[in-house]
Amino acid sequence: MVLGFFAPLLAVIGQSPIGDKPATMDQAIRLITQARERFEKVHDYECKLLKRERVGGVLLPESELTMKVRNEPFSVYLRCDNPSADRGLEVCYVAGRNHGRMHVHPNGFFSFIGFVSLSPRDPRAFEKNRHCVTEAGLGNLLESTAKNWDMERSLNKTQVEIREEVCCGRECTRIVTIHSDRQAGSFYGYRCMLWLDKETLLPLGAETYDWPRLGSPPGGDLLERYRFLDIRCNVGLSDNIFNQ
Repeated sequence: MVLGFFAPLLAVIGQSPIGDKPATMDQAIRLITQARERFEKVHDYECKLLKRERVGGVLLPESELTMKVRNEPFSVYLRCDNPSADRGLEVCYVAGRNHGRMHVHPNGFFSFIGFVSLSPRDPRAFEKNRHCVTEAGLGNLLESTAKNWDMERSLNKTQVEIREEVCCGRECTRIVTIHSDRQAGSFYGYRCMLWLDKETLLPLGAETYDWPRLGSPPGGDLLERYRFLDIRCNVGLSDNIFNQ
């Protein structure tokens, strides 16, 4: 679900490459396969989500959300805690229920009306978001990334770098995929970055950058950045959380 770019990769203090040879897509796919297999043991989880996205060409302020997800049936609860303009906004979604619609509790002046029913693809849902609620969560991030990497392996046009790095205060494996030839395939971004926790194999961060253009930073413009903090797995989330 999340990728990025970087033509000349910058050396980062405290990072160390895994091995002496350039990494391969096969290595990246092995890592994400292990992560997906480990994630099969996760029934539900809750965490703090930090996200920053570029929507309509505008890089929005960072948002902080409380996120709760149940994997079967796929269920999502989101509450915006920051910025103040969106504080109190809530979203609930359960796959296969409510005629495929999500329930949204507005914040501010309209909070008194309670939850309203909206399609996940409603244009209003994309005014401050690049993705809809059906794409939320760690599982979707792992699955969409694995799908992209399978495609990229067949094209053999992706540069891969794998390093050990701290993310969200934890030791992680950082995987970077770079797509210099934009016309070679349906790539999501120029540089794609994924951080996998070395102990739990859970994804803790992801970033996507656009292809460099005239006037942009050397590494391109940030499209989206996500961090998943304080993840607690298999906490036994009940129906009441999602059925608002």
